[in-house]
Amino acid sequence: MKTLHQSTTDFETRRGHWHAVVAQSRSERVDSSWRYKRILWQLLARIVPSGSSVLHVGCGTGDVLTMLKPREAVGIEPSPVLAAEARRKHPDLRILEQPVDAFDAGSHFDFIVVSDILVDCFDVDELLACVAQAADSSTRIVITNYSQLWRPLLKLARAMRLARPRFGSTWFSPDDLRAALERRGFQTITTSPEVLLPLQVPLLSSFLNRFVARLPGFRALCLHHTVVARRVPEPRTQQQSVSVIVPARNESGNVARLMREIPSMGLWTEVIFVEGNSTDDTLAVLEQAVRERNDPLVRLIRQPGKGKGDAVRAGFAEARGDILMILDADLTVPAEMLPRFYEIVASGHADFANGTRLVYGMDGQAMQFLNLIANHFFAKAFTFVLGQSVRDTLCGTKVLRRDFYERIAANRAYFGDFDPFGDFDLLFGAARLHAKITDVPVRYRERVYGETNISRFRHGLLLFRMLKIALLKLRFV
Repeated sequence: MKTLHQSTTDFETRRGHWHAVVAQSRSERVDSSWRYKRILWQLLARIVPSGSSVLHVGCGTGDVLTMLKPREAVGIEPSPVLAAEARRKHPDLRILEQPVDAFDAGSHFDFIVVSDILVDCFDVDELLACVAQAADSSTRIVITNYSQLWRPLLKLARAMRLARPRFGSTWFSPDDLRAALERRGFQTITTSPEVLLPLQVPLLSSFLNRFVARLPGFRALCLHHTVVARRVPEPRTQQQSVSVIVPARNESGNVARLMREIPSMGLWTEVIFVEGNSTDDTLAVLEQAVRERNDPLVRLIRQPGKGKGDAVRAGFAEARGDILMILDADLTVPAEMLPRFYEIVASGHADFANGTRLVYGMDGQAMQFLNLIANHFFAKAFTFVLGQSVRDTLCGTKVLRRDFYERIAANRAYFGDFDPFGDFDLLFGAARLHAKITDVPVRYRERVYGETNISRFRHGLLLFRMLKIALLKLRFV
């Protein structure tokens, strides 16, 4: 009977042999064709913004890594021949000649790309342990993994020399990979099938891979399962400061309740009222209420432009808290629910907490029947487009970390100025940055003062417009 020491020695011997054979195999084979590299780059470029710091595990000759236009680039390559070629072709890259499941990159990165190498990996848990060492709480892990459905086709293509040879025979299903990520302390953010046609055929490849591959029924036929994940954050015990932004237009009757009901949270809580060019006496009532409160943490500013989105951005620009909250002045979502949003974001459980009114029962006529049906439809549509569950895009209560909002604002040019509400500006920006978005059920009350600013048909058409933008900018990009 073998002792534990003998078993461990045998395991290390087998792994060492595997690494040597894989490195030799990668050295002898022809590197990926330029056509496939371009398809892989297009896939990854939708996820990894240019100007990011990127670690590419299994980088080959470094072509795809260079095409991503990173600010800082490090490649891990086990093959001495391919590593040398990468250094020759791309002297600006830092190439480490190390096994893919036993590397040390020496620093943290914005994105860690693990593309098409799980089939060659001896120990995926060790690979993910190495990845964890190169990741912090803001790092996003991007893994492309071959679908098992393509296994016989890839074998045939390699036999016909239409695809490069591979030494490995490890095939992970999406569930296998998700379980491995969880074992190593990662949390899956999105999973999406990619690449329906891995050949560069003019017009056809682009059409199939961009549009058809994302449609139900065709998703299961794709070559890749692409996973974006993050490290499960360490529990945070230190309290954080909070800024509550309250856009207020024609809401004078709710001011007293707002002053009374907004709770104190975290280290300290500031409240910023953003008056939105009201036609009633909201401005005068707010000015008096703020004077009487006489608290430096309660402030009033005038909105410079029009629309709730403009008001929210103005409030965020003045905010000083670590966590930013939006609370509608109509109080149809009770202010007393804000602490649970704080707990979710402050703990690191989510980067973005989005309220949903579609779980609990609603008060009376808080939402009309047709609006309710439309909201359920758009919940499914936007969940498909964003790749995460977002059940109620127009719920006004949204909470996110200040540093994450600053990243959304810095990338706002990608979508442009398209959203008068501000809800989609934040949601689309968060999805673009692969934020972990969490739905938070809220109680939805009837308005007790004033009239809603929502127009059922005009804003319904706006929702379809937002859906079109999301499809083109996030899903069919």
